[in-house]
Amino acid sequence: MIAAITQYIEHEEARESFKQEAIDSWREYQETGLHLTGDEVKTWLRGWGTEAETDIPACHK
Repeated sequence: MIAAITQYIEHEEARESFKQEAIDSWREYQETGLHLTGDEVKTWLRGWGTEAETDIPACHK
């Protein structure tokens, strides 16, 4: 039972952390307008593990 409670608490803490990160990201976007489009992210991710792999693209307005 202790293991189940511990696992539940860890899950909820991770969920809350993810939610807070999303809120912080949204707030930063509202303040700066900097972003990447979905297509830019997809293109970047498709390069992972290939010779075409690059660093994350720079955000823009």
